[in-house]
Amino acid sequence: MLEIKNLHVEVEDKQILNGIDLNVKVGEMHAIMGLNGSGKSTLSNAITGRENYNVTKGDIIYKNQSLLDVEPNERALNGIFMSFQYPTVIPGVNNAYFLRAAVNAKKKYNGEKEYDAASFLKFVKTKLKEVDMDPKYLKRAVNEGFSGGEKKRNEMLQLLCLEPELAILDETDSGLDIDALKIIANGVNKYKNSSRSFLVITHYQRLLKYIEPDVVHVLIDGKIVKTGGKELALKLEEKGYGWLES
Repeated sequence: MLEIKNLHVEVEDKQILNGIDLNVKVGEMHAIMGLNGSGKSTLSNAITGRENYNVTKGDIIYKNQSLLDVEPNERALNGIFMSFQYPTVIPGVNNAYFLRAAVNAKKKYNGEKEYDAASFLKFVKTKLKEVDMDPKYLKRAVNEGFSGGEKKRNEMLQLLCLEPELAILDETDSGLDIDALKIIANGVNKYKNSSRSFLVITHYQRLLKYIEPDVVHVLIDGKIVKTGGKELALKLEEKGYGWLES
């Protein structure tokens, strides 16, 4: 599904990633853990092709194709989704319009029949229930006036509607209370299956109490320094990152 080979990335002429190797197979969930500034978000932005994240060495291979020359919008249409630590506000564009446009763009790309207004409303209402969101949110501008928890639920709604093959969750647990965290985790667990892969990026172990990764990686100074199972996340919660930095 996703193979990263010796990836080096710089941002504004500063080297951030220093040789990342990662292989996420179809249906697997990998967690990337690390302190602020370790390079976690740089990794996710490089995968999605965000501007100014320059790959200076190595490769990112998705479904057996290098992504280095693939535009960000085509990466998204081809099944890569990313939730942000700080979701974007889009004034004047309501959720229903935004979601329908995004879903129909992907359907058009895949040669599928697009939703009309009525059929999309029926479809999206089933997804709203999965993240415990009121249908009134469809009429509101995207993330405008939303609380932190509402923004994260809205991103989970986007994920459920777009049905990506690779979902990257970048600090999705940031700023959530325990109830919102459980709802987000429930959405992830319902969505995960043998054909969908996840890359979960987090600072803390608490999200991993509710979603169980197959593999946990620890990122320090732009390098993966330790890989293990869920027990590694528990050890980090107990001991912190200091024992890996020496």
